[in-house]
Amino acid sequence: MKIENNSAVLIHYHLTDSDGEVIDSSKGKDPLAYLHGHNNLVPGVERALDGQEVGAQMDVEVAPADGYGEHDPELDISVPLSAFPQDAHAELGPGAMFQGPHPSDQTKAAMYTVIELAGDEVRCTANHPLAGVTLHFNLEVVEIREATPAEVSQGRVLPPSENQEEECCDDTDCGNKG
Repeated sequence: MKIENNSAVLIHYHLTDSDGEVIDSSKGKDPLAYLHGHNNLVPGVERALDGQEVGAQMDVEVAPADGYGEHDPELDISVPLSAFPQDAHAELGPGAMFQGPHPSDQTKAAMYTVIELAGDEVRCTANHPLAGVTLHFNLEVVEIREATPAEVSQGRVLPPSENQEEECCDDTDCGNKG
């Protein structure tokens, strides 16, 4: 079976940046489950996996445009420290995250990551932490199967407990579809 739209796929991955620094990896862990064709992975990885079979191994370089996007300087902002509750000041170090209004559309929310504290200002960004980064993936296809209708409708691979296709018992109150 080849990976195509609506395939439920298990992959192992090892992700590094251009300097070889490990960003994330499934090595020594369970493989990652994803539903192909439903934007569950960055576009560059999903394209590379399209048509692959179980056992396929590959190295894929993903440019920022096919990963988490280019770094957008308009999403880098400074917020007065006084805008945060006094009891939160101690937690506002680099890497801390908070939600606030989107810089270009105040009616929408954005997640911000604190870059640094500069005097009475908190420098932060709404860019994804990997925006602007060229990603290097080592991938291995572990399993491919056709997704269930429930998975396709939800756009993700479901754990067995949420993926009941057939009646499992005579108890109509058990919570499983039958």
